[in-house]
Amino acid sequence: MDLSQDTKNILGLKLPTDPRWVNLAEISLEAILTDHAYCEQKAATTCISIIQRYSDKDKLVKALAPIVTEEWGHFRLVLQELEKRGLKLGRQRKDEYVNALLQFQEKGGHPDDVFLDRLLTMAMIEARSCERFKRLSEGLNDPYMSKFYRRFMESEAGHYTLFIELAETYLPKEKVRARWETWLQHEKALMKEMEVRGDRIH
Repeated sequence: MDLSQDTKNILGLKLPTDPRWVNLAEISLEAILTDHAYCEQKAATTCISIIQRYSDKDKLVKALAPIVTEEWGHFRLVLQELEKRGLKLGRQRKDEYVNALLQFQEKGGHPDDVFLDRLLTMAMIEARSCERFKRLSEGLNDPYMSKFYRRFMESEAGHYTLFIELAETYLPKEKVRARWETWLQHEKALMKEMEVRGDRIH
């Protein structure tokens, strides 16, 4: 699925993943699939947490309920791929990228700001996942795995736009877009820092 220019302009990440990352992914497919599995699991449980916290927001609950099912289905698909290849689900590693995003969240301010940042955190994680899956779908030498990750790329593209749209359902569009731009700049700096350190990002 090709993203529209409008979507790219609104949600476009400021710094692309280094193409050499795909070469590292091919060397350690087990590690990449393990990270992927846990990312899908965390996406499902985070959506559940948001639903529980904001159960009074009907549109949000109805929109995120099927995402929980979809993300958990993705988790199971990755587990099946590991098993099919005779690989093991490794231990969950400390996710420096997500932890850094969580630290950037508004926590003690107005409830609307806290709510907005929770949604934008998910939008950012889904956006970067989409970009990473695109890299894998285009760069892997294994045609099967290229198709495997293209499916995930298409799904994540729909997810990160949903979180932006949900934010704009409950808050002024101008406020959402302004804060999203701040998040994009923060994520760009984070990516640069992590690439210098040589950290992996899911």
